[in-house]
Amino acid sequence: MKKMFLPMLVASLFGASACTPNDSEQTSSAPASNFEEVYASISDEDIRGPLMTLSSDEFEGRLPTTVGEEKTLAFLIEQFKAAGIQPGNGDSFLQKVALMEITADPDMTMTIGDNTFVYKEDMVASSKREQAQINLENSELVFVGYGVNAPEYDWNDYEGLDVEGKTVVILVNDPGFENPDSGKFQGTTMTYYGRWSYKYEEASRQGAAGAIIVHETAPASYGWSVVANSWSGPQYGLVSKDQGASRVAVEGWLTLEAAQKVFSDAGLDFAQEKAAALSGPYHKAMGITASVTVNNTFEKSESNNVIATLPGSEFPDEHIIYTAHWDHLGKDETKEGDQIYNGAHDNATGTSAIIAMAHAFGSLNQTPKRSVSFLVVTAEEQGLLGSKYYADNPVIPIENTVANINMDALNVLGRTKDVAVVGMGKSDMEDYLTVAATRQGRTLTQEDRPEAGYYYRSDHFSFAKQGVPALYAQGGSEPIDEETAAYRKRMNVIVRGCYHQVCDEYRDDWDLGGIIEDTQMFFEVGVDVANAEQWPNWKPTSEFQRAQ
Repeated sequence: MKKMFLPMLVASLFGASACTPNDSEQTSSAPASNFEEVYASISDEDIRGPLMTLSSDEFEGRLPTTVGEEKTLAFLIEQFKAAGIQPGNGDSFLQKVALMEITADPDMTMTIGDNTFVYKEDMVASSKREQAQINLENSELVFVGYGVNAPEYDWNDYEGLDVEGKTVVILVNDPGFENPDSGKFQGTTMTYYGRWSYKYEEASRQGAAGAIIVHETAPASYGWSVVANSWSGPQYGLVSKDQGASRVAVEGWLTLEAAQKVFSDAGLDFAQEKAAALSGPYHKAMGITASVTVNNTFEKSESNNVIATLPGSEFPDEHIIYTAHWDHLGKDETKEGDQIYNGAHDNATGTSAIIAMAHAFGSLNQTPKRSVSFLVVTAEEQGLLGSKYYADNPVIPIENTVANINMDALNVLGRTKDVAVVGMGKSDMEDYLTVAATRQGRTLTQEDRPEAGYYYRSDHFSFAKQGVPALYAQGGSEPIDEETAAYRKRMNVIVRGCYHQVCDEYRDDWDLGGIIEDTQMFFEVGVDVANAEQWPNWKPTSEFQRAQ
């Protein structure tokens, strides 16, 4: 699904240098004379209006290639035009993204040993291959621990193992999560090796026929319902030249309870095998087989990224790019009652903020020195596909892309005293963020749950893999006052419970004060980077570096 970043990772850990700023000798200039006025004018209405529209039932959950997409694109283009922002792709606001839609028939079961598991209750299975029917028949199971091949950590769960034609069973996250004092990987902070996308990619490189991840809520950072909802129904990938033949035939998940039954049926104790996998690279043949038939319907389709640009006054070829994803999960007509996944928090909030940002930049009486572009991408929910397509097929050359600022699922829990930086310590973009946060009397803190690997789970990651310094930050966890604390405690239960559920809907009682402050803060960061003397760099300790 994603272009691997491991060569960059390995290079940086063995001494790759930080990126070199653009060679042009640039001098800083004062921001627009009305900067303070524009900054202060970003209001509740600027966010709430687009938020209500985008998350309304009329937009049908904003699933790519549906009428929901058509309405979303029309609304975004209308807003960019109203802000006075130009088309970003020649004379068009759109970049076409070629997608492959594959829908697995939910009438499937998976048989492992003596156990038969039910779709969405015990397991999910799908395939990225362009075949009407995928048969995994009596495929030998091999437990491969965390399924990691990381030479820089001296860790290879596949070493000396031939899994050609077999099905690998893999633990979620990476070995550092549940053994943080071991010094392995980055402790409880997830690396990319802990992401499900990496695990399927590595299993594919190893020649496996199938790959099944064991779900556990804590190391995955989300419950089984998120897996069941996100992996069922239409699934999208980018159109591939080999019709998906380089991927494992079957990609699946098992609930923890189902996995425990499988290990028991194999004469193994799941807890003991997991402990062994934690202690070092590990694999073991399980002595049982798995069978599942995935019947697919598939078709090629086109979705769209939206891109708009405010040309720079002195260096128009150099761009700061703001990103947000416009898509969500659409609707499920098999459900009784509410069928629409409105995606208000995820990510009508970020999309609304990018609209407000565009209006703010369009209101400046002095255009920034560098260009500022707004990229609102498709198919994030299907694996960052819109941003991955853009990064592989950039409208603005990567070597001219100065920085990326991403906005995803913004803060609806009220104003905070802190700013949570996701993937803290990675780039100079945090220095600009510090200045903007200080203006608001706020301080930078590390994200609450670095173990969830959020830095690898949103669209900025597609830019980071290409070497572009990418900032991802959100409202923090320390409420501004007691009233906000009480509201936050009440509302946070709802927000967390509604992640990727039909109840992720706009609410009149949402306190958008946090989004307003964050939008102002990101606006200032963008203005400052667009007028700065030098380009921002990655920190030397980051796993990402710009190509020299």
